[in-house]
Amino acid sequence: MDFEKLIVWQRSKCLAVGIYREFARCGDFGFKDQITRSALSVPSNVAEGMERRSSKEKIHFLWMAKASCGELRTQILIARDIAYIAEPLAENWIKETQELSRMLGGLINKISD
Repeated sequence: MDFEKLIVWQRSKCLAVGIYREFARCGDFGFKDQITRSALSVPSNVAEGMERRSSKEKIHFLWMAKASCGELRTQILIARDIAYIAEPLAENWIKETQELSRMLGGLINKISD
């Protein structure tokens, strides 16, 4: 299956784009680098996994994407708490990372069967 057709890839790519745009002018370069790397890692690992040959390899990269999603959610929570992003945007992104994590878990289970 082409990774571009996966809803989890499409949504995680959109989230990464939103995070890049939101933090484009952030002066805290360390935080900006970390949160954008985490965001970029989710769709990138989905893509890399789905391009792999074996189910074991696919699952490995999907787990990495899921872990990056948790890392990203943590950074969003911190960004909210230190007022780098507004509460409504943070809540939207937190919900999205929770849903993406569930979707990745479902895809991992499907490939494992």
